Amino acid sequence: MNLDALHAIAVKMVAPGKGILAADESSGTIKKRFDAIKVENTEENRRDYREMLFRTAGAMKDHISGVILFDETIRQKAKDGTPLVKLIEAAGSIPGIKVDQGAKKMALFPGETITEGLDGLRERFVEYHGLGARFAKWRAVIDIGAGIPSYGAIHANAQALARYAALAQENGIVPIVEPEVLMDGDHDIDRCDEVTTFVLKEVFQELYYAKVALEGMVLKPNMTIPGKKCAKQNSAQEVAERTLKTLKRCVPPAVPGIAFLSGGQSDEDATAHLSAMNAMGPLPWGLTFSYGRALQAAPQKAWSGKAENVAAGQKAFAHRALMNSLAALGKWSPAEEKKAA
Repeated sequence: MNLDALHAIAVKMVAPGKGILAADESSGTIKKRFDAIKVENTEENRRDYREMLFRTAGAMKDHISGVILFDETIRQKAKDGTPLVKLIEAAGSIPGIKVDQGAKKMALFPGETITEGLDGLRERFVEYHGLGARFAKWRAVIDIGAGIPSYGAIHANAQALARYAALAQENGIVPIVEPEVLMDGDHDIDRCDEVTTFVLKEVFQELYYAKVALEGMVLKPNMTIPGKKCAKQNSAQEVAERTLKTLKRCVPPAVPGIAFLSGGQSDEDATAHLSAMNAMGPLPWGLTFSYGRALQAAPQKAWSGKAENVAAGQKAFAHRALMNSLAALGKWSPAEEKKAA
């Protein structure tokens, strides 16, 4: 393991004003997105859509540090025969790969899941490195509900994240460690804080036991935020303050950066929360975004599967990338949102 090389990649992933585009939706997940815009879920349409994003030159070059790809996408070529990985590299961005195989029901733990995909992962990492991937992602899913999460589920997921991260680093690939506490329930911000703290403490303990070098990884957590069904929805300032409080308690300063997931927040909420946090700096780590839907919902709608809408789709993507770039610098505001729109 070359820790200097891993550290350099991790630092580039969380460079000031830049963030990560999560374009790693499985074929099933992107089908839901395409159904909403009435686009057939074919390999060609998936390629055309992602090629549109990766060819948005200004946004990719100025605001996107890395792109998380799905197994299909890392092997695909653009319409003109250029590998999609090469389009990403040409923009100065880093290609990454999602390696987990999804959250599955955890035996004997009703309502809880364990993320699978460790079998054969070392060999897959060797192949993905050859295909150009320099970072990877593994997502653990922790739900909050009656009697859950349990210690058993948190521990099992933390251990899987650590085993994945060790295999990634062994193969010259920076692991994005993603323990997501879902915001689907009716829990309040205090409950989210309690569970997120428990999860992060367990994850960093398992990373230590697995000998993962913190300097060569990126954390992708949820924000400390009330559930969508909670009667009290906290302000952006409150969410920012509570999230930083949680992270400062749990995340060692050796970690180069934290790239938040949007986790079902609206485009603007995810941006506002990130900006409020960065405005409170200086912080022990770089703080940026690793958004999927919060970067892509607008361009998907503008594009709607039509070749004549590519420019409109790229414009929508460039706008969201710019807004999140400003948020990563603590400089976003509703006025900037309206001005750029």
